[in-house]
Amino acid sequence: MEPDKTAPFELGQGDDTCLLLHGFTGSPWDVRPLGEALAARGMHVVAPRLPGHGTTPQALLRVTWRDWWDAARAALDEVGGGHRRVAVAGLSMGALLALKLAAEHPEAVRALVLVAPALRFRGARMRLIRQLSRTPVLEWAHPWVQKTGTDISDPRALAEAPLLPAFPVARLRDLCELQDLATRQVGRVRCPTLVAVAEQDHVVDPEGGHWLARHLTASPSVRCVSLRRGFHIIPRDVDGPLLASEVGDFLARWRYFGEWEPQPAHT
Repeated sequence: MEPDKTAPFELGQGDDTCLLLHGFTGSPWDVRPLGEALAARGMHVVAPRLPGHGTTPQALLRVTWRDWWDAARAALDEVGGGHRRVAVAGLSMGALLALKLAAEHPEAVRALVLVAPALRFRGARMRLIRQLSRTPVLEWAHPWVQKTGTDISDPRALAEAPLLPAFPVARLRDLCELQDLATRQVGRVRCPTLVAVAEQDHVVDPEGGHWLARHLTASPSVRCVSLRRGFHIIPRDVDGPLLASEVGDFLARWRYFGEWEPQPAHT
């Protein structure tokens, strides 16, 4: 993968910080447009690169979900220094990590944004892989999963997207573990939350995002936005500007007014 594209980034000089977490086999490139939009609205934005990601397929052999979790938690500790107020946003698997951060560190996470959360896979094939990934059978029979593209509808963004050509099937077991953790911890999230799903997502089932929105019962405010254009990598796709506007407005209510007005559960 191209190191300049997949590198972590830090933008903006605001007093309030948004920690941005990318998804499985992805990189900070996937979320950079959202980060740039938030920085333009006065926020400090930090997007780390999770262990094993953004370099080579072999790098993912040496990590598990615990390494991703440790990196996310360390990033939260770092950006929370200096008494900054912190929001956490995640794309896909990054949304699962973000939810876990909010559930386990309510004193640190003041707002939460879940973009195309990877709670449920889409399609019978991925559901079968999820079942098989819990045993070593799939690793023996088919240790690597080949990737030929990224789930983006916009042709220009698709042509520019860095691509990890393969990943170890063993890491799907880690992704499934994070799905289970998110399912168990969703009721512990106590901060305002925005959930955004792409109805044409080919990777995850948008109903998983709707399920999360319905089960964030301890959150004082939940907003769920369905985007009708574009695919899984929403920040880079045709409705990326709409996503950035929704997230920016959502976070502005916390930053500028200091309190949250009740929001509709779905739009």
